[in-house]
Amino acid sequence: MKTTAAAFLAAVLMAATLPAAELWIGAATTSITPDQPVALDGHRNLRISNKIESPVTATALALESRNGDKAIAQAIIVSLDLVGIRDGILEKVRDKVKPRLPDFEVNKLFLCATHTHNAPVTLEGRYTLPESGVMKPAEYVEFMTERVAEAIGKSWEKRRIGKVGWGQGQAVVAQNRRAVYADGRAEMYGAADKEDFRGMEGYQDHGLDVLFFWDQEDRLLATAINVPCPSQEAEGGLSMHADFWHPVRETLRQRHGQDLCVLGLAGAGGDQTSRPMYRKAAEARMRKLRGLSGLEEIARRIVTGWEDAYEGAAKDIRNDVVLEHRVEPVELPHRKVTEAEVAEARQQAAKYAGDPAQRWNFRWHQAVVERYEAQKAGTEGPFTMELHVLRLGDVAIATNTFELFTDYGVQMKARSPALQTFVIQLTGSGGYLPTERAVRGGGYSAVIQSSRVDPEGGQVLVDRTVEAINALWPEAK
Repeated sequence: MKTTAAAFLAAVLMAATLPAAELWIGAATTSITPDQPVALDGHRNLRISNKIESPVTATALALESRNGDKAIAQAIIVSLDLVGIRDGILEKVRDKVKPRLPDFEVNKLFLCATHTHNAPVTLEGRYTLPESGVMKPAEYVEFMTERVAEAIGKSWEKRRIGKVGWGQGQAVVAQNRRAVYADGRAEMYGAADKEDFRGMEGYQDHGLDVLFFWDQEDRLLATAINVPCPSQEAEGGLSMHADFWHPVRETLRQRHGQDLCVLGLAGAGGDQTSRPMYRKAAEARMRKLRGLSGLEEIARRIVTGWEDAYEGAAKDIRNDVVLEHRVEPVELPHRKVTEAEVAEARQQAAKYAGDPAQRWNFRWHQAVVERYEAQKAGTEGPFTMELHVLRLGDVAIATNTFELFTDYGVQMKARSPALQTFVIQLTGSGGYLPTERAVRGGGYSAVIQSSRVDPEGGQVLVDRTVEAINALWPEAK
């Protein structure tokens, strides 16, 4: 009897603290593909696009909970086929959205990148570009942010009372890409067929977390798919494309309606790839037997996992869920540059300084020198990141600006009180955030040039994220 009374009281308190309300949903997709050649992002060397293999897109999802005419909570999530959300882009989009949507709090808007390495460069000065015949990054940013703002406006205008469901599938997409050798060093994409190869450095998460959104007539409007892996299956070359997210979207639209909006959400996967590190010949044979490209094979796995999640979620569709959205700054300690690291960086920067074709490499090393000088002068300050944490029914969504190593995402999910936790990386341009184990192993993604925040900062990020999620689950205390 006492247990029943206590449970009843807890339910009453929970209902009073977290009111469910009508959920209003809107979604829109737009192309952010330029109509002229651009520099492609994600590699050290300059690549100028010479064809469009698939469109790069932006997909906006607008959410609002209402009690009658009163808005209780708001959120707009935008997934973009870019390598990252470079500094200044979010602010530019918010500036363009604010006059369009006077009834929306623009700080409740965030952008996230799928991390395709075949999308336009959005940062001036990254490469030395030809004087003519190429759309400059600043021009592309203006074009792209205008398209994104329009899509956001449409998603907000289209919102109607709707329904939501969530589900989990499995898809073998993420595979750790840091090979470890007998001497303790690690190498991204290192060869696994060497005698001194000892294994892969870390965990790989095959969970597929999915959100589904329907209108009142049970037509599927949008879906958000959280894959803990960047979309780099076919990186390289001179074609512009959205990597594996394009065949995922096309397949789902063929099956569930051409107007379906599909948000690709990259989960914590800074140390992950979709390309096999070993068993390469066997996987290539199976793709050939199926008649599929690498992109199509990864898409097949994601869609299969999505369908499994959909089958379950369709049996538990909700129309009166809690929506809460909190935004807060998080200060993280910068990774300290050592004397040895700055000496090496100065030597490398000097080597590349006089060669315009090596501008990327020069800036990669020179940035370490500049960080060291700020560190010595005491002017560096903390690394400040904007954290978004949402509760949508039984689901938590948490963001970060990094290429976040998977172990951190696993910690967040394991400690979260939510039934499912979506960790979304690359909502900014924070660089890699490696684990302590990775820093010891070294190699690209773990060296000082690759990361601005150290593993201690990674733990601060985990703790602050979990605290923010816990605040949205008072019934779990």
